Order: sequence, then structure tokens, then C-alpha cells
Amino acid sequence: MACVTSMILSKTSAFRALRTLRLSSSRSFSKWQIALAAQNFSGYESIQAQYKPEVPEYFNFAKDVVDNWAEAEKEGNRPTSPALWWVNDQGDQVKWSFVELSHISKKAARVLSEQCGLQRGDRVIVILPRIPEWWLLNVACMRTGTVLIPGTTQLTAKDILHRVQTSKARCIITDQVLAPAADSIASKCPSLEFKLIVSRSHREGWLNFSDLLKLAPAEHDCAVTKSWDPMAIYFTSGTTGTPKMTEHSHASHGLGLGVNGRYWLDLTPSDIIWNTSDTGWAKSAWSSVLNLLSTALSRFPITTFCSAPTAYRMLIHHSLSSYKFHSLKHCVSAGEPMNPEIIEQWKTKTGLDIYEGYGQTETALVCGTFKGMKIKPGSMGKPSPAYDTQIIDENCNMLPPGKEGDIAIRIKPARPFCLFTRYTDDPERTNSTVRGDFYITGDRGMRDEDGYFWFVGRADDVINSAGYRIGPFEVESALIEHPAVIESAVVSSPDSVRGEVVKAFVVLAPDYVSRDPEALIKELQDHVKKVTAPYKYPRKVEFVLHLPKTISGKIRRNELRKAEWGKA
Repeated sequence: MACVTSMILSKTSAFRALRTLRLSSSRSFSKWQIALAAQNFSGYESIQAQYKPEVPEYFNFAKDVVDNWAEAEKEGNRPTSPALWWVNDQGDQVKWSFVELSHISKKAARVLSEQCGLQRGDRVIVILPRIPEWWLLNVACMRTGTVLIPGTTQLTAKDILHRVQTSKARCIITDQVLAPAADSIASKCPSLEFKLIVSRSHREGWLNFSDLLKLAPAEHDCAVTKSWDPMAIYFTSGTTGTPKMTEHSHASHGLGLGVNGRYWLDLTPSDIIWNTSDTGWAKSAWSSVLNLLSTALSRFPITTFCSAPTAYRMLIHHSLSSYKFHSLKHCVSAGEPMNPEIIEQWKTKTGLDIYEGYGQTETALVCGTFKGMKIKPGSMGKPSPAYDTQIIDENCNMLPPGKEGDIAIRIKPARPFCLFTRYTDDPERTNSTVRGDFYITGDRGMRDEDGYFWFVGRADDVINSAGYRIGPFEVESALIEHPAVIESAVVSSPDSVRGEVVKAFVVLAPDYVSRDPEALIKELQDHVKKVTAPYKYPRKVEFVLHLPKTISGKIRRNELRKAEWGKA
């Protein structure tokens, strides 16, 4: 696994109990200069030649990676760089080497297996903010063979109820903020037997994880897991419907994500990666969070920055001139397509390119722009070496360059090991993703003459207006180039003449909110006509304060589209 070191910064207060468990606390890091050359490969073609994964019969990331690297540290065969570096906004820090992570995660595993009585295969819902316990419990679940079900802190009581009932989880682990929500639904969840709270305070009916962790022995025999045994279940973001339970194995994520770390992120043991991975900060991004992001990137020796397009969009509108990112050398983005205008502005302001990646909960990285490749703004790059990715039609014919079709991954004669196993307890949904020899992603795209893939939209999002097929992303990219637009979502809207037309929902920049709306609509329409093919311009425009999003921050275009067609 190439993702050797991580740097996590959080706004959440540190839990002092963890600091008493640290075995050492001082680490030194050298300053890095911006380096554009890849560290792990010589070019895209070399990635394809290098990538020859082997999947053993048995694999467990906690034992085979964390513990092995811990032993190498003890023997002096690995530098004692942190596995985890956590910082909060008060300046409190927790640093764990692999020796420390191995040691403490064994204690956490004893809490799960002995105090909670959890057994291999039991499902555990973990809903925590970005605190050290989150990563600690990830590793502890691997050790015990229990199946981790992570959840964002943006979940409501209704969301938690759905997840517990659907997954039949035996245990829920959360903090004092969400414990009341969990209590409010617990009586409706007969499978739920154990509740663990991560807090310095106690709560009736809950076991206190921090207390139990202090008392737990540090000896634990790791569960013997086969590579194909379930390791985690991720609820999808629900952009097109009810969230699905996507099951990943010890191989698909424990081994499969190595392609992300080694090739797309291009990490070495000396790198420090900061993956923001928060889901609910966009609404407050104009205030404290943007300052926090900028300060963290300039203050700490972060070499690799990974964040969603929304973060880059907000940072672009924030004053970056007063910050110097001395160590930063590699920026990547995924989650949604990145507008070309944002990539160009980031390059102008920081001197750094943004390397885009495309994937799903089910797949991890499908396509990416890797170091050494020509960057084509708006493209999602070329296929990951883990997959044979194609653009196909409804009859599974591979389409030529420039032709729009379904983005698909070949799964026969051999299913890629890094692809999800199934939608848990839902064989019908699982089977619906297969067409012939391919897994169908549900996204539409095209490939150009150079082999780069371009995202058109979710299959349901593509607009068919008077015979023209229009992808929402291209229109949204054109709109974002106008200074009035902070964010937009483009959907189909019913029309008596054309059947359907393009409608844009636009979030305005503060300086444009007071402008005459009719004049501004005309200005935006004319702008789109100049930037892209005129027939794609939004014939309808509506200004909104915010866009509906999933709890993972993705725009719910289907909700806007249903509302439009519901009016008709």
C-alpha cells in the first residue's frame, strides 16, 4: 500500500485521553520543493506495465500492513514517520507512528471483541467527526473481522434509523452530539445490542470507549480473513435514489486502493497527504473554514492535497495571495467533475496543477490524470491500470472516439478484484449493474482520439432537447466561468415545443445578488452561447441561495429535475 503517511486536520476538539496513549511525540520533517515529475513511475505507459497485482487467499490490512510496518519500524528498517498526524484548531496534536497505531488499535480491538462481544462478520456503524478514534476504529474493525459501516456526522435520526435497520448492525459508535439521535431510534432496531460513545463524559445506556480503551490489554490475535471476506459496507451518496449498501472486501479496498496511492496520488513514505474528506462544511466555507484550509496548507509540511471540487472553488474565491504553500507539490480532486476554469485559476494562483480522478463508491479510481500526462482541463484522464474501462452502447459494442455512451468496466472473463462485491442483501440491484461482459457505472461519457475520457453526466441527467443530447456538466462549466456564478446545477425542464429544455439553477456571488435578475439572466445566457455550442444555453435560469445536495456534498440534480417535471 503506497498511502504510507496521512495528515488529518480537524476543527473538532482533541480528546485528551488519547494523548496519554502515545508512545512518542516528536517528528521532524524537511521542506519540499514543488516537483512535477512522478516519484513512482516514468509515465502512463509505465504504470500499465508495472501494475501486476497479486491477490493472496488470506489478507488483512491491519496484520499484513500495519503490523508489518510496525515491526519494520521497531527493527529500524523503516523511518518512524507518522501514520497519522491530527491537529485541531487549538493547536493540539496527536501523532501516531505505525508502532503506535498497531499498539493502540489492538487495544481498541479488545474493546470491540470483549466488552461488546462482537464477532467476525458482525456489522458496526461508526459515525464520528475527523478525530483520531475514527481511524483507530477502522483498523480495530479489520482486526476483529467485523464489518465497518461508516457514516457522516451530517446524518439525521431518520438516516441513522435507515442504516441500522437496513444493515442489521449490532453496534453503533458515535460521539455525544449524535448519541441522542441514536437513542431516539434504538427501540425500532432489534439488531442493535451495543452502543459505544467516544467522549470524556458518560451517557446512560452507553459504554464509554475512552474509558475502556485505557483499561484494555494491548495483545490481540488478528482475525484470519480471506481476501474476499467483507471488510466494509459503504452507503452510496444517494444522488439517484435511496442509498445502496455497497460491500467491499479485504482485497478490494485493503489491496485495491494501492493503485490510488502509488500512481494517482504518487505517494512515497516521505509524503504527507491531507485529505479534507469532510462532508458538511460548504455552507460555512466563506468564513472560518477557508482560513483554516489556507493556514493549514501554508503552516504544515503537507506535500499532497486531496479535496472535492467544492473546496477548490471556494479557495479560488478566497484570497490566497497572503499564503505560501512551501511544501505542497501535488493536488488532486475527485467526487464530481472539476470545471476547467477552476483548474486554470488554481494554476494561476498557486503554480500547481490539479489532477482529476473519477470513481464511485463501488469502484475506487476508474480514470485519472496521472503525473507526466498532458492535463486536459475538464477531462477525467485515462483508465486506471486496475480496470479495462470502455465506452459502450446499449448492445455492449465499444464505441469509437467522440461517440457518447455508457462508461463501463469489463468484468468477464475475470472480475477485477478492486471492484465492489455486491449491494448487500440486494441481488436484483447488483444484477442490474451488469450488461454482457461489463459493469455499467450509470454514467455517460466519451473518449477522445488521445484516449482521454470525458464525463457527460449521470445517465438520468442527460438532457434531450429537440433532438440534441446535452450533458449538464458542459453547461455548468460554461456558467462557472462567469464571475457571477459560484455554483450551478443544470437539469431538464419540460417544454411544449422542444419536449425538454436546459434549465440552470444558479448560486450567485455576493457582488451580483442585487443585480437586475432579468438582465443578469440574459447576460449569463449570452455568455454560455459564446463559450459552448449555442443550442446548449439554458433557456430557463433560476437564482437560488443553495443547491440540494447529498450528505456527501454531491448535487442532487434528480431532485431538481423531479420538481421541474412535477410542476408540469
